[in-house]
Amino acid sequence: MEFSLFLNFLGFFFTATILVIAFLYLYSIVTPYDDYSLIFKESNIAAALGFSGAIIGVSIPLYSALENSVSYFDFAIWGVIAIIIQLAYAFIVTRISGKYSFNDKINEGVVSVGILMAFLSICIGLLNAGSMSY
Repeated sequence: MEFSLFLNFLGFFFTATILVIAFLYLYSIVTPYDDYSLIFKESNIAAALGFSGAIIGVSIPLYSALENSVSYFDFAIWGVIAIIIQLAYAFIVTRISGKYSFNDKINEGVVSVGILMAFLSICIGLLNAGSMSY
């Protein structure tokens, strides 16, 4: 195995990891509730499920970008686009108010809403990934 191939692997892998970390930070800003406080201080299972689904949801299109990109720059651009799409989804869904308020239900710890949030995030991630598999 050539050393340059290993360096390429490291470049793509660490960039993908940095993109996931950036997503985690931005996701906590985009959602109106404090994900980290709900998860780590209040042991809110609904928030943990929704957040976990968001992580999987963004990882799917990042994988697709890694798999389908023709260059490092191409991957980086599609990775950022994937994150923007996932964040836009989270922003919109968590702003729904009234009877179907994800914000209120996640704060209350309603596990079924956390599961729904997780699966919607995964669904958007799959659609996101499929859309970039040119």
